[in-house]
Formats: sequence, C-alpha cells, structure tokens
Amino acid sequence: MNERIRVPEVRLIDETGQHLGIFRTEEALRLARERGLDLVEVQPNATPPVCRIMDYGKYRYEESRRERESRKRQKTIEVKEIRLRPRIDMHDLETKVRQIQQFLADGAKVKVTVLFRGREIVYQELGERVLQKVLELLGARAMVEQSPHLEGRTLVMFLAPGRGETARTGSADEREQES
Repeated sequence: MNERIRVPEVRLIDETGQHLGIFRTEEALRLARERGLDLVEVQPNATPPVCRIMDYGKYRYEESRRERESRKRQKTIEVKEIRLRPRIDMHDLETKVRQIQQFLADGAKVKVTVLFRGREIVYQELGERVLQKVLELLGARAMVEQSPHLEGRTLVMFLAPGRGETARTGSADEREQES
C-alpha cells in the first residue's frame, strides 16, 4: 500500500474499475494522492503487479461489515450430551428423555451415551435396550442422525430434531405443558 510498493512500475486501475495502463510507481502514487485516495497492490504476483486506486480505510470498514453480517446469518448447531447407565430406572429415564426433548425443541443436536462400568460391558444389549426405549419415548420428536455404536466403554447415539421441532416459541413451561 502507498509507499510500501517497491516495484518500479505497476498496472494501474482507477477507483471506478477503469484500466489506466502501466505507470511508474511514483506516478501512480502521485495520481492516487491527487484524488485523495490510496494506491493498493491487489495482485502482487502479476507482471507488472496490479495496483488499484481506492479509499483503503473505507474498503477495510466495508469488508469488516460484510464479515459481521455473514457471521450473523450463520447458524451454529449446538451438541448437548445426556449420559445414561445400562441399569437406569424407568422414572430416571423419563426425566432424561424430557431433558432431551427440551434440547431438541431448542434446536440442538443430542449425543446420548450409555456408560458401561466394570463388567457391565459384557451386557451391551442392556445399553441398546435403553437407547431403544429413549427412541420410543421420543417418537417423532427426534431423528436418529447416527445409530448406536460402541466407542470404548460407551455406547453412543446422535439425535437431531424431528419434523418441525426446532426453535419453537414460548417459554420452557409452555413447552413442557405441551408434551
């Protein structure tokens, strides 16, 4: 930018995008200063390098605004985790399922894990039954994104919100009364 451009001559483009031709760097810098703008190197690897006359401060400001706007539109998907045991009681399981429903209603994905301790790993079918029961209790509210699989000593399943379940309006109490 401006005095930092060290090459003897540059291909010059004005602020409207018009190609002006090849100029000596000093001459291009003088033209930019006459217009109250900056000389910015946009393609340093070309022969000769391409420079543009522009308001660099305004360019940087608009670029940061565009970046902020794109971040606003970007939706981050949260992954919540619920941990269960293979010998969980029915009431405890229903409580966990209500929590999963809440996470899904808020638009988050849920990682459901069944932890095996000690010799419980021998009875993996108990963990699979627990996950099957979770799916039964959730019904159409959840979609299986990744079916149950074993990761070390844990059985893992990923759930995503089912049809039309994401980002519902209303307070948590209202949503709990609906289910």
